[in-house]
Amino acid sequence: MAAFEPVLLRNRGVEQSTTLKVYESRGGYQGVRKALKQTPDEVVEEVKNANLRGRGGAGFPAGVKWSFLPKDRTRTLLCVNADESEPPTFCNRILMETDPHQLIEGTIIAGFATQSQTAYIYLRVEFHEQFHIVQKAVEEAYAAGYLGKKIFGSEYSLDIYVHRGAGAYVCGEETGLIESLEGKRGWPRIKPPFPAVEGLFGQPTVVNNVETLSCLPHILERGAEWFTSIGPDHSAGPKLFCVSGPVKNPGCYEGPMTISVRDLIERNDLGGGMRDGKKVKCVLPGGVSMGALSVDELDMKLDFADPRNYGLLGLGTAAAVVIDESVDMRMVLQNLARFYGTESCGQCTQCREGTSWMYKIATRIASGAGRISDLDLLLETARNMGMMPGYSICGLPDGATYPIETIIKKFRPELEASINAQAPGKAEALFTVLN
Repeated sequence: MAAFEPVLLRNRGVEQSTTLKVYESRGGYQGVRKALKQTPDEVVEEVKNANLRGRGGAGFPAGVKWSFLPKDRTRTLLCVNADESEPPTFCNRILMETDPHQLIEGTIIAGFATQSQTAYIYLRVEFHEQFHIVQKAVEEAYAAGYLGKKIFGSEYSLDIYVHRGAGAYVCGEETGLIESLEGKRGWPRIKPPFPAVEGLFGQPTVVNNVETLSCLPHILERGAEWFTSIGPDHSAGPKLFCVSGPVKNPGCYEGPMTISVRDLIERNDLGGGMRDGKKVKCVLPGGVSMGALSVDELDMKLDFADPRNYGLLGLGTAAAVVIDESVDMRMVLQNLARFYGTESCGQCTQCREGTSWMYKIATRIASGAGRISDLDLLLETARNMGMMPGYSICGLPDGATYPIETIIKKFRPELEASINAQAPGKAEALFTVLN
């Protein structure tokens, strides 16, 4: 495979890469200059032609999303989703701490295309260092005249504010983020109305994540044709991939969406293979919410289409968690169920109760007191949650159920063997106590 030239991570490792001086010396702020010489509609069309799909998890085309804004609007707001709460995803963090001006340039381009006058960069509270890096970059951009009134001598003006959230998983969902920005509890909103019509402070609002916006300077500078030449037609452009677990080189990497899960784990320039002779048992390839792969499914392509062929919810954040053969899958079930039971906002009954009960059942199985019927009970609980059947306000229940469902379906023999190997009578004794 030909060597891939980094695009989004081109400044990682460069000395003082967070400064305006270094960013401009390496070609920064050229894309926005080209954008401001066009009309907003022309910029939107260029992004549509590039087929830039959102990198936050859903994969919805960014240019199409922008076109949902009402034509007769008088005010538009832009929200930059830097919450990055999907375990174990850290690509947005890497972009902000190594190249914040790339994000600022992308934000200006998106703001101009959507005619937003104000943009909010919403960071999760744990990003302490990254907050100060981004804030300093914003101040540099203001001092240079790249933010504020008449940017680059044009008639366009934009103000950017950096806001820290409280670290809630559900605020990664765009309407939960908007509620939090308004100073309220981070509860996702019922839709419609969608944010493009009635979002932050009741105004038409666009929400894009850090990686999506970081692609914009390169699209405007090099053109849509260049962007679509990277990767397959339905998954164009460079993508950041994370890999964690017992691999030799855990980290964040960039490449086209032709990379497979096996490549991400085994290639020397990526994960580098497994440590200490360990063997892969399971991989959660899109963050934990997209579902699980068995060792026989590692040839899945990390693009926007192939994950569906393996029973997964989607590509998600393309952050792979590698689980080796020594790990008890009962503990994986329990850990996943605990996370979602904790992070459910509690607004929807089936999510609040369902995630809680899945954690209780998974804990019973992990403690050695499970029954075979508990596996079916988990699957039944999962089927009664989620927005796919139209039962919930946001997608958290789907993210909570897909890993549970896929692990039970793909690792059921192991789970049943563990339950059958329990101490005789332990499950019955537990039920007697509970009753």
